[in-house]
Amino acid sequence: MAEFLQFAFSGLTVGAVYALVAIGFTLIYNASDVVNFAQGEFVMIGGMATVFIMAAGVPMPLAAGGAIVIAVAVGLLLHRLAIEPARGADAVTLIIITIGASIFLRSAASIVFDKQFHTLPPFTGETPIVIGGAAILPQSLWVLGGGVVIVTILWAFLTHTILGKAILATAANRLAAKLVGINTSYVVGLSFAVSAAIGAIAGILVSPVTLTRYDVGTLLALKGFAAAMVGGMGSPIGAIVGGLLIGLLEAFGAGYISSDYKDAIAFLVILAVLFFMPTGLFGRASVERV
Repeated sequence: MAEFLQFAFSGLTVGAVYALVAIGFTLIYNASDVVNFAQGEFVMIGGMATVFIMAAGVPMPLAAGGAIVIAVAVGLLLHRLAIEPARGADAVTLIIITIGASIFLRSAASIVFDKQFHTLPPFTGETPIVIGGAAILPQSLWVLGGGVVIVTILWAFLTHTILGKAILATAANRLAAKLVGINTSYVVGLSFAVSAAIGAIAGILVSPVTLTRYDVGTLLALKGFAAAMVGGMGSPIGAIVGGLLIGLLEAFGAGYISSDYKDAIAFLVILAVLFFMPTGLFGRASVERV
């Protein structure tokens, strides 16, 4: 039982990060129909920028805030310089653009920062908490709690603010949103900014547990995309469930089968979803009227 709980704690911690990355995918996809494969780089920027700002003598809370601001600025630049000029391009072209942006950001990070692994100090110590014979680090609780807080704030923002409702309206029907006076270009830029902030926060929360480096965003983007696909691309609830599910499957697969197959599990899950449930767990089949 203790072993099972240990794997579950580990899976939920990593799965919470995958879920936050998947929410970033979902937010941008809903607002602009763009699958942003640079989403993982926002996680990397959050962790790496915090490390290097702290190295300059800035307290951790201010360093984390600065890292989030940097990630938001990068997200806005990505929208303005790469996505907006290609408005109206087909989906494949936009995906290639975001992949190119991911490669550029990764290369820039290796120059601006370095190529070493880094970590952040745990927020509330390193003494593990024992539950049912299994140990969980306090930082893991920060990751899980932070995920819950972010999802709650995002839900309140989308459903109880004018800007949030504008994002939902743009997601539902971009042309209709334009006709009622919504600046859809601004809304899409806002979705990039919010998704960048969410990614940066995820990077800050998880870096004390998993370390960070200039190239960690690539795998996180793929895992986040897998989570979004499993839950149903475009479904916020699906993104959360998909992220936690993939995190748990990875942890149990690594623990009971072999850690060699840990990273392959997410992609096997994607294949299974594409074969048997193409719209994901919470996705809806699209209907096109002609």
